Amino acid sequence: MPITFYQHQLANGLTILGEANPEAHTSAVGFFVNTGTRDEERALMGVSHFLEHMVFKGSARRCAQDVNREFDELGADYNAFTGHEATVFYAQVLPEFLPRATDLLADLLSPTLREEDFRTEKQVILEEIGMYEDKPAWRLQDLLLEEHYAGHPLAFRVLGTRESVEALTAAQMTDYFRGRYSPRNITVAAAGKLDFDAFAGEVERLSGGWLDRPAARTLGEPRPALVQRTFTDRKLNRHYLAAAIPAPPAQDDHRYAARILADVLGDVDGSRLYWSLIDPGLADDAAFGYEPQDGTGVYLAWASCDPKRAAQVEQVLLTTLDAYAAAIDPAEIQRVKNKIATAATLHGERPLGRMTSLGGTWLYYQRYIPLEQELARIMAVTADEVRDLLAAWPLDRRTVVRLGP
Repeated sequence: MPITFYQHQLANGLTILGEANPEAHTSAVGFFVNTGTRDEERALMGVSHFLEHMVFKGSARRCAQDVNREFDELGADYNAFTGHEATVFYAQVLPEFLPRATDLLADLLSPTLREEDFRTEKQVILEEIGMYEDKPAWRLQDLLLEEHYAGHPLAFRVLGTRESVEALTAAQMTDYFRGRYSPRNITVAAAGKLDFDAFAGEVERLSGGWLDRPAARTLGEPRPALVQRTFTDRKLNRHYLAAAIPAPPAQDDHRYAARILADVLGDVDGSRLYWSLIDPGLADDAAFGYEPQDGTGVYLAWASCDPKRAAQVEQVLLTTLDAYAAAIDPAEIQRVKNKIATAATLHGERPLGRMTSLGGTWLYYQRYIPLEQELARIMAVTADEVRDLLAAWPLDRRTVVRLGP
């Protein structure tokens, strides 16, 4: 039997998606909330991530211990994550446990947000911020985005700052939840072994009564600063370098060429940065990635090395990027296309992978893209398409940030 896509929308605006695969042996379900750090005000920076923590503290039906115990009883692979663009809650289970996993996730999205839990979890968040402040690569990325997107919410830190989290109140979080966790702003997706009619009926029973409220995203056009900044920390014994470069938005068809370009230049092994920096021992880490975003996009390049080699590593990294447009190799592009297609196929063979693709794709495009169609588009990218990409989004328009001793 073929893989079948289903779609249904409740009266309150909540969208339900399903990709049923009769050959699958597990089922995965996720609640995709179209809200993240870019939807926050500066004074509330970190509230999206903090709220992700808080929903696991329980509802009117379950306490935090009940939530953890019941997921464990199902043998579920479950978690949640928050980024600049979305907050996602998910679980993968055996097919017979899909209704119970769906009930648990729907219940999470009706949290009590108790004041006592809020005070306790705030300390956890502050400890998490402290932990990441001790990670130079994480600090570097925060500094880079703050410089690159200065004045835009994409510059905000996902965890927030100590000051913003300490100042945040439970009442502010409750207001944010009511404003952003509207059913019209939520997509529920399931994939794997699935009876969609039964699944949709269960979702409607659990969330059909959620109050419909407007929750549109105000994009605001980011204007990348394209500056250079150097930060120092005497405690460091390595030098860290990062660059941010404007790239195609998630909704632009150039995103396929951008994904291939990123792997050609900066995949963990076999890329141009690997051969120019890591293989000769100039840097201990070097990479180049592409992040498509709602209405915008960014390439991120980074490297770490001995401080004595900082200038040389920066020169080699930036020269490698600048020289690529004049040295595009079709054979190299074909090799990378094969690698990306293989990884996408392996990801799509698991219901959890297909569910995350299904929900994430819908947030950006409001349409279904089968795995076969995605693979065909990747494999159709040509060297000329990469040239067109570089003409529209050149790699020499960049923000550069350095962090070292």
